[in-house]
Amino acid sequence: MPMLQISDVSKVFFPGTVNERRALRNVSLSLDEGDFITIIGSNGAGKSTLLNVVSGTIPADSGTISINGVNVTKRSEHAHAQSIARVFQDPLSGTAPHMSIEQNLVIAYTRGRPRLLGRGLSRSRKAFFREQLATLGLGLEDRMSHRVGLLSGGQRQALSLLMASFTHPSLLLLDEHTAALDPQRAELVLGLTQTVVAESHLTALMVTHNMEHALRLGNRLLMMHEGRIIHQLGPDEKAKATVPDLLELFAQSNAKLADRTLLG
Repeated sequence: MPMLQISDVSKVFFPGTVNERRALRNVSLSLDEGDFITIIGSNGAGKSTLLNVVSGTIPADSGTISINGVNVTKRSEHAHAQSIARVFQDPLSGTAPHMSIEQNLVIAYTRGRPRLLGRGLSRSRKAFFREQLATLGLGLEDRMSHRVGLLSGGQRQALSLLMASFTHPSLLLLDEHTAALDPQRAELVLGLTQTVVAESHLTALMVTHNMEHALRLGNRLLMMHEGRIIHQLGPDEKAKATVPDLLELFAQSNAKLADRTLLG
């Protein structure tokens, strides 16, 4: 049984108006447990819309979505709190900047469980948080009482990744989570992404504009254009593929790539 099954999912924004936009067109996709799929495509390809539909942030117009055999098509984002974790492009999304690092960790750790804040900040739990933060190699274990809003973008994304792994989600969604970072911080977060996904045995979908990143991470790759999946590369094809190969595949599909970042 697939861990995630997306079947003939479609989404239209502003239907029946001059602004009508078909964001997803009968998209079907199957993920087995442990799959790490990267998704590339130009602006408007439907990449982020696909993550939004899977997470319950926006409803699908048609089609079905199942997680571990359970139909979750109509499930809200809140109802997905324990089964789906997400890291966004904006480093401030997914964390509470006015709260401390340890307070953010408590919220993440107790997500989907009864929240007993007093127990959440116990000595043993603080020790656990310190140990987990130390694995990031950023010195955040010595800044647990500091507000998250004082951290750099890379530090916040690293923290978001750690928080996402706390609930052992069925699915981790990464929505261009390095796009707002400088190259050095992006490399740091990409390395942490590989580590978190591997060590926590997560199933993941990662949207990116960067072809090199899409080739380097994960075991499968999807190419989207105008709301459709136009190519899928399995593990063997992906391991051999290069950025010029991906550009050629896009050209064969008459997909115009307006984003220079795709060449990164």
